[in-house]
Amino acid sequence: MIGIDLIKVSRMNHLIKRFGDKALQKFLNTDEIKLVKNYKTAAGFWAAKEACSKALGVGIGAECNFHDISISKTIKGAPILNLSDKLVSNFYITDTSLSITHDGDYAIAAVAIESSTTNKVK
Repeated sequence: MIGIDLIKVSRMNHLIKRFGDKALQKFLNTDEIKLVKNYKTAAGFWAAKEACSKALGVGIGAECNFHDISISKTIKGAPILNLSDKLVSNFYITDTSLSITHDGDYAIAAVAIESSTTNKVK
């Protein structure tokens, strides 16, 4: 399953200027907020979580909320998806991949999710 999302970074900048840390707390946990260097990083994290929910085929909502998905980084700075136990078990997830990029006024994220088909009901 693959998901992609695009966000105009100025949208995130406006949100942070208007609501401060409360804007970040809506979709990031404390550890993720520590990784945010600026509004462009925050926009990339937003796009990553949206892309993940799209890869699951449900979007952000009751089945998958922003806090079911967290982002950390490898020692070399590559982003990593960490999913809640609820998501892993409900969607039979076995592996994930995440890529985030920024270009000019936009942040883009792509997510690939592998799942076990042996437990799925047809």
